[in-house]
Amino acid sequence: MSFFDKRTQLFIYLAAIFVASLILGDLIGGKAISINIALGPLRYSQPMSVGLFAFPVTFLLTDAVNEFYGRKGARFLTFLGMWMAIFAFIILNVAQVPRAEPNSYFRDAEFDKVFGIGGRLFIASVLAYLVGQFLDIHVFQFWKALTRSKHLWLRATGSTLASQIADTVIINFLFWWGIPKMSGDVARPLDWVAKKAVGEYVLKFFIAIALTPLVYALHGVITRRLEIEPAPIENAPSE
Repeated sequence: MSFFDKRTQLFIYLAAIFVASLILGDLIGGKAISINIALGPLRYSQPMSVGLFAFPVTFLLTDAVNEFYGRKGARFLTFLGMWMAIFAFIILNVAQVPRAEPNSYFRDAEFDKVFGIGGRLFIASVLAYLVGQFLDIHVFQFWKALTRSKHLWLRATGSTLASQIADTVIINFLFWWGIPKMSGDVARPLDWVAKKAVGEYVLKFFIAIALTPLVYALHGVITRRLEIEPAPIENAPSE
């Protein structure tokens, strides 16, 4: 006899992978690679953080939890991710305080550069995360209610595309332009920030479209193999 029923076990697995992906995305996000795409006359060139290797998993799992555990389950997952990100931020900063001993694998400068997450970036990322997640939850439930649980692709992809507009705009404008101006630091030019945000959203747009088959595959595994039914339709929020 299992300690938890199948529905609870599934939620624990989805939540664990979600939190791991969220924190890994933050940790590896400092490395950027160059994306160059040529499709006939169309040319696209944009630096991309390797954090985008992990963050699409959070898009997929937010939709899965929203579908099978409803608005309350998705909100719980969102706050769980936020508190775990705060916990990781505290531990990483505390770990930088003691000085490394001579035989340490990492020197202080190396450790701080790799694992140091600045307060400015952390504040911007948490705010962007919360706004994006809650927008995703509400848009998903809106389309689910409107279509009476039909067209999974519409609520999954549509909610991700909407939420990533907010997420991308907030983190770029806060981190590169807003917070530096408020703190007296030199802010990047507004047109530079806007161009960067648009370029990142284009990448996220194509990633969200590419995830659609995985949304259906995960939905099929949960309903057919695990025999877990989606949560009932909820009314779209009036507020």
